[in-house]
Amino acid sequence: MCRVPVRSWSVEKENSAVPRAFARRGRRRIALGLGLVFLLPVSTVVPVASAESVDVDGKCTTTAASTFGWGEPNRSDDFDSPSSLNGWKVYDTVGHVGNGRRTPDAMSVSDGLLTITGDSEGNSGGMAWMPGQLYGRWEVCMKSPPGSENYHSVVLLWPDSENWPADGEIDFMEILEPTRQVVTASVLHLKPGDPALKADPNDYRKITIDATQWRAWAVEWAPDRIRGYVDGNEWFEVDRHIPTTPMHLAIQLDNFGGDISQGGQQIVDWVREYPI
Repeated sequence: MCRVPVRSWSVEKENSAVPRAFARRGRRRIALGLGLVFLLPVSTVVPVASAESVDVDGKCTTTAASTFGWGEPNRSDDFDSPSSLNGWKVYDTVGHVGNGRRTPDAMSVSDGLLTITGDSEGNSGGMAWMPGQLYGRWEVCMKSPPGSENYHSVVLLWPDSENWPADGEIDFMEILEPTRQVVTASVLHLKPGDPALKADPNDYRKITIDATQWRAWAVEWAPDRIRGYVDGNEWFEVDRHIPTTPMHLAIQLDNFGGDISQGGQQIVDWVREYPI
């Protein structure tokens, strides 16, 4: 059985200009036009211990669920057949903020893997695991081959209410750059009832890690905090602006416009949902 070592990595909290990914939100909205401003904490770097080896043949064997004893999942999907997609709400809409289309044709399941493909014409895909739950844990085993920097692999929690941005959004894995070596996470939540739609301070994290390899990305959403994990290691924690309505898992390959000539892919081996 082939095993490869995972190199050390660190987590960064930064107060630089808001990354382009976080200037345009609303994963399933056609257009925003909200003029959101996100205030970020002062820059610090938090060292994190090295993850254990990742089993290439068995995909993601070092997980948050096994490390922290999450027990049996409420539900899971191993993508053993194309019929797996029947348990998801597959998008068939205009693309992210009006770029291209999200089409079921971009989704395929074979050999136990889900693949979402973004092409040079702007067609890509995504899907939602409905219904959601109020608080919980989710884990996704996936990888993203190199491709266009404007195709973002994203795994997030989205409000069942579809009341975005008031009910928040938890992006616990988003890849912003073409070599897939930098991953971000963010909690997006606006002040309830604020007519100006001004944003609360938004916690943003960045990690340098090879996301072209199989990784187990997980989130734990509790009433008082949100924690993110990769390969069984915690890499971020947020204790403010916590969403308070039911949310569900969504997996998306988002077209951010611009040059998409290299296309993009998101490949998923399995997903799990746990109670808390």
